[in-house]
Amino acid sequence: MTQTALYNRHVALGGRMVDFAGWELPIQYATGPKAEHHCVRNHAGLFDIDHMGQVRVSGPDAVPYLQHILTANIARLVPSQARYALMCYADGGIVDDVFVYCEASSYMLVINAANRDKDIRWLAYHADDYDVQVDNISDETYMLALQGPQAQAVLQNLASSDLDTIGFHKHAHVSLDGVDTLVSRTGYTGEDGFELYFDAAAASNLWDAILEAGVPYGVQPIGLAARDSLRLEAAMALYGHEIHAQTNAIEAGLNWAVSYKKGDFIGRDAILKAKFEGTVHTLVGLRMVERGVPREHYEIAHMGELIGHTASGGYAPTLDAFIATAFVQGEYAQAGTELDVIMRGQPRKALVVDLPFYEPRYKR
Repeated sequence: MTQTALYNRHVALGGRMVDFAGWELPIQYATGPKAEHHCVRNHAGLFDIDHMGQVRVSGPDAVPYLQHILTANIARLVPSQARYALMCYADGGIVDDVFVYCEASSYMLVINAANRDKDIRWLAYHADDYDVQVDNISDETYMLALQGPQAQAVLQNLASSDLDTIGFHKHAHVSLDGVDTLVSRTGYTGEDGFELYFDAAAASNLWDAILEAGVPYGVQPIGLAARDSLRLEAAMALYGHEIHAQTNAIEAGLNWAVSYKKGDFIGRDAILKAKFEGTVHTLVGLRMVERGVPREHYEIAHMGELIGHTASGGYAPTLDAFIATAFVQGEYAQAGTELDVIMRGQPRKALVVDLPFYEPRYKR
């Protein structure tokens, strides 16, 4: 397994290390996932997410190239803006979901850890017809995230400029404790917060500085388990769960991430077909009525008939309830519909609810 530069820090802090997409990462620390979850909702939490990948795209054809491989309208971005987008196969299936950062003379794509190698090959293959340079900068770039209502107050103690000027889905270069850092405000926990990109050599020093600055604010390091429960409550898609090669943007409720009018792009016709003709399944939220923990890939039934399956599931500490996202046939997607989640062969009652489960509190 690959270790991040902060592996020893995690172990010293009581992190329980597990394999995640080939990376040895902390699933939790000594206080446990529930306490870490509440820490982010009420204070702020620091995440080591260096397993994520970064790719820089530059050159004269950078815009038409990105327009071709991404669903978002990249031509409308100006420096300091960020945009969520999908990379799709020709049949509309999803290669990966990415964040695109527009800088003065290039673009940075942030990709998922489990898809790093596949994404790099996909990006390189489609670059052949364009005058672009595609550079994998993952190893030299470190990524942390500080999420929660106190994130700005904590980070401001280390920042060289006013972080309030960085709006939602915006970014800026800021010196943090003397480290040149690209600071963005996109969020994946349902709370306000920042993503930090900087030279990998500074990882340990900046991690320590943020934790020290966060002591008066109750900041804690946060593991993978709380990261997952936070994004699930906010109904943020996770590759391999709500999105993958067998789902498209319409099924996954991501039509908002697709710009059809910008012109052709990979997967456009297939996604338009799904948009106009409808899909067999649609993504919904489920809240358990009967006791049981809904995990991924559990079958969903209505009156004994199988009508779908769960995508993600687990305990939601903010709601004190067990919840799941699920793909179900369209006629059963109405909020208030009672369905059964099949657990170890036994049906457990659940109600369809509107998404997200938790209303995000991003800075708008």
